[in-house]
Amino acid sequence: MSPDFTREARNPKSGEVVRIPSKKTPFFKTGKDLKERVNC
Repeated sequence: MSPDFTREARNPKSGEVVRIPSKKTPFFKTGKDLKERVNC
């Protein structure tokens, strides 16, 4: 899991600044076998 830090965003309709809370997002590193299959 990778931390996704708190950030500010803007509501496009009203222009109001909104704080987006931090969360954890899943990620993975590709293995050698997968890289070879994709890049063949």
